[in-house]
Amino acid sequence: MNNTQSPAATTTPESTALERDSDKPRKQPIPRPSEPKQYRAIGLVRGKYTPGEELTCGTLTATDGTEIDAVLLGRVISLVKNHLDLEQSYLWVVYPRTRKEQESLHVQIAGVWEPALLHNPENEEEDASADSLDTNDVPVPEQMLQDGYFSIRGEAIYHSQADEEVIIKIQQMPRKQDERRRFFKVHLNGVFPTDRPLGRFWDVHALLEGGTLTIQEAEDVGIILKKRRGKKGSGKPSGGMRRAPGAAALPRPASKAPSEMRPRSDAKSLPAPPGSRSGA
Repeated sequence: MNNTQSPAATTTPESTALERDSDKPRKQPIPRPSEPKQYRAIGLVRGKYTPGEELTCGTLTATDGTEIDAVLLGRVISLVKNHLDLEQSYLWVVYPRTRKEQESLHVQIAGVWEPALLHNPENEEEDASADSLDTNDVPVPEQMLQDGYFSIRGEAIYHSQADEEVIIKIQQMPRKQDERRRFFKVHLNGVFPTDRPLGRFWDVHALLEGGTLTIQEAEDVGIILKKRRGKKGSGKPSGGMRRAPGAAALPRPASKAPSEMRPRSDAKSLPAPPGSRSGA
C-alpha cells in the first residue's frame, strides 16, 4: 500500500495506555511510542468483516482464510454502516486480546486504514471529529504498515523456551481518576533473547500467522519497578501503651526479695517418699 498519502483514518481511543487523544488528524495507522515504557497492543489485519446477529459483533476473516472473533468499537460503527462495503477487504486497525477461556486471539476493531477511501468530501466531517491516537508525525518503518503487523509493549510475565511461548501483561489507562488500573494479557509465539526476561518491559514486533501472533523482534526496554504495598493492619497498636516522644519512662514496681516470699498458709505438705526417714 502506498504510504505517501496522509489523509486521516477514523479510529476510536484505545483502552490501553496509548497517547492521549489529539486534535490533529491521524497520519499513520500505528504511531511511534510516545514514551519508552508506553503500554499498548495494536495491529493491522487485512480482511473482510462479517457481522453476526448484531453489527458490532462478528468475524474478521483474514486474507489467508483465518477467522478471528471481532467486535467494532466507537465511530468505526458509523463508518461501517455508512461508508464501507462489507463485501470488500480492508486494512483494519485492531487491538488484540487473548481470551482467558480458549486462549484464542480476539480483536477489537478500532478503525480502518484506507486513505483513498476516507479522504473525500463526504467523509470530511467524520474524519475531522474522529478520535486520534497519533501525536507524532514522524514517519514509521514500512514494517509497521504491513498486513499482519502488531506492536505489543508491556511486561513479560511468562516465558517458556521449551514451548516457545510468551505472555505479555498490558496495563490499561483508567478512564476516571478514581478507577483502578486494569490489565489484560496477550499470548505470543516465540522466545526472548535472554534467560531472565520476566518482570521487564518489552517492545515486541510480531506478525499474525494464522491465529497466532509470532515474535519477529523484541527489545528489552528495562526493569519494571514494583510499588511496595503497606501492611494491612487492624488499626490497633500491636503492643501495650506507647510513650509519647520526650516523655520520661515510668518506674517499674520493685520485685520482692526471696526472703519476703512466704509459703501459703493453706498449702499442704506433700507425703514423704517411701523409705525416707521423718525428722532427719
